[in-house]
Amino acid sequence: MNRPARALAVTTLVVSAAILPVAPAPADVLPAATIPTGAQSLEPVNLPGWFVQHSDRLGRLGTVTSGSSAQAKSDATFTVVSGLASPSCYSFQATNGLFLRHRDYRVRLEGNTGTAEFRGDATFCPATGSVTGSVSLVSFNFPNRRLRHRNLELWLDPNQDTAEFRADSSFRLTAPWTPKTTKGPVIPGLFADPHITNFNGRYYLYPTTDGYASWSAPHYKAFSSTDLVNWTDHGVILNHGPDVSWADNSAWAPAVVAKNGRHYLYFSGGAASGNTAKQLGVAVSDSPTGPFRDALGTPLIRAGAYSGQAIDPMVFTDDNGQSYLYWGNGAAHVVPLNPDMISFNPAAVRTITTSGFREAAFVLKRNGTYYFMWSEGDTRDENYQVAYATGPSPLGPWTKRGVVLQKRLSLGIKGTGHHSVVKAPGTDTWHVAYHRFAVPAGNGTNREVTIDRMAFDADGTIATIVPTL
Repeated sequence: MNRPARALAVTTLVVSAAILPVAPAPADVLPAATIPTGAQSLEPVNLPGWFVQHSDRLGRLGTVTSGSSAQAKSDATFTVVSGLASPSCYSFQATNGLFLRHRDYRVRLEGNTGTAEFRGDATFCPATGSVTGSVSLVSFNFPNRRLRHRNLELWLDPNQDTAEFRADSSFRLTAPWTPKTTKGPVIPGLFADPHITNFNGRYYLYPTTDGYASWSAPHYKAFSSTDLVNWTDHGVILNHGPDVSWADNSAWAPAVVAKNGRHYLYFSGGAASGNTAKQLGVAVSDSPTGPFRDALGTPLIRAGAYSGQAIDPMVFTDDNGQSYLYWGNGAAHVVPLNPDMISFNPAAVRTITTSGFREAAFVLKRNGTYYFMWSEGDTRDENYQVAYATGPSPLGPWTKRGVVLQKRLSLGIKGTGHHSVVKAPGTDTWHVAYHRFAVPAGNGTNREVTIDRMAFDADGTIATIVPTL
């Protein structure tokens, strides 16, 4: 992930070289929870039986019935995801992986380029609709305009205080015409680098927010589940802009651990100006769902202090209670953490780079054996994969065992990597969370998070992980 990044300011939207002010939201904009994420279809309130569709990559209305073709039903199905430009708003992703966005006020379907302009164009904030149970969709970057059907086409039109406009710009979210039939992604939307863990019998997932050019996302979200299937979105838990003085972008690869009755979030961050190199920080909260506050006010590990890039932190706590911090891109490092979990002895840092190591270190222990896992290759490459080694201690020495997770082209699964592992409490059942290119139209900045089983053979080696849809 060693590429330059650009941040989206809190009060401005960057469009090409210009800065476009973001006007205050209309008074009737609703709380984010009013629109459920996941697969949905959108029906205008004044044209029952018609639905928002895409045809020739243009947004329009079309009739859909139980007897309609599979293609027509698919064209009328969208996944509602966290807004590409704001986590309090929404974006709409078609089954082909493209997003509804406005351009020249015409609504069309296009691939996410990750630019601030695209993210703003593809983000809509919910407002009260003209009838109970309906919503009106307000443009994120043109808050005086709303999604409206006109002559059966979708446009972004100036808000008008008329009954006709209110009806034309109001939609009901209905059951999807093409129901979701696969288990992944486990959380709707673009996310990557997932850290999965279990606190007090509940699973928690902390991913990188994806879909940003140069991976410049400014914030982290948290999700939780009791069954690894149904996940609750707890919203933003740390925002680099207001919450971290030394970083405003590149919110990458978080890891969270519980200790001392508190929760510690280790994270990567970069700045839009000044020192743009990535650095590691640590934040603390009394709750696994935040809000977290920067514990130090300065980086825990500064850029250039050790070889490689200071990203991808991970904490492993051994049976004796000692916690170890791992990190690195290009070189892997480890150091025992002090009991306060926010400091360490620099003289104790060790480099443990293994053959093929690129990034995303992860350590676990099973039956007295330590497993050191990592990702190989480039996250933008479909060949991105996970390998591992075993050793007698958290510090190694490590013996490489091979690759255990890689692409599965027969299912269109590419770029499987940056994983984490969790054990179901009280069992020997293990699961691995990882990201892949979003199916079907993803790439290195349009990735999604999924979870599969991870098993061990009788000799203690990790069985090949089979990626599934």
